[in-house]
Amino acid sequence: MLFDQLPAAWSAQLRLPDGVLEAIEAAVQVERDAGVCYPPSGHELRALQAVQPDAVKVVICGQDPYHGPGQAHGLAFSVAPGVPHPPSLRNILKEVSEDAGGPWPFERSFDASGCLGGWARGGVLLLNDVLTVKAGQAGSHAHLGWQTFTGAVLDAVAAQDQPVVVLLWGKPAQAHASRFTNRKHLVLKSPHPSPLSAFRGFFGSKPFSKANAWLEQHGVDPVDWIVQ
Repeated sequence: MLFDQLPAAWSAQLRLPDGVLEAIEAAVQVERDAGVCYPPSGHELRALQAVQPDAVKVVICGQDPYHGPGQAHGLAFSVAPGVPHPPSLRNILKEVSEDAGGPWPFERSFDASGCLGGWARGGVLLLNDVLTVKAGQAGSHAHLGWQTFTGAVLDAVAAQDQPVVVLLWGKPAQAHASRFTNRKHLVLKSPHPSPLSAFRGFFGSKPFSKANAWLEQHGVDPVDWIVQ
């Protein structure tokens, strides 16, 4: 079952209406029965399996998973090992290289946890607004109720009385901004890094250096954005 994979540390902190998880799971199963969906079954909650709630330093929130074959694997904007980088990821890595002051180590960019697995291990929650998608159809699962679940996840992060930087990329992600009201939280909003919008304010937004500056200002070790 989908939500049987939800780590206990997260489950204990989520505040959800009765029946929400069952409804989402049923809706996702209907979609999977009707055709190919991404990420593969069993990978939907990987972002939550990769980092504990109290270890989250940075949240990166996007729209929904990649909808091309073999790309999505449960970490927002990341790809499975050995998969060519989609345009949004290429744009992210371009901004990382320019903002964090070093070239992306492409020769080491794939590991057992995927391209951005190192970020997750460093305390970055790579969470999309919607956690599944129909093959070839971006935004196709926006009606399945995922936003209630991911909103509860973000509420759980917001409830942590610790420094957190929240990077909201694109309008669906930006709708969650009001959840973060603690003065220890820094919310940075920008356009989505897709080719359609990256030049409208994502490039040059310097989210990675700003995130690290905030963390260091509050006595938290910065995220290593380059070394994987």
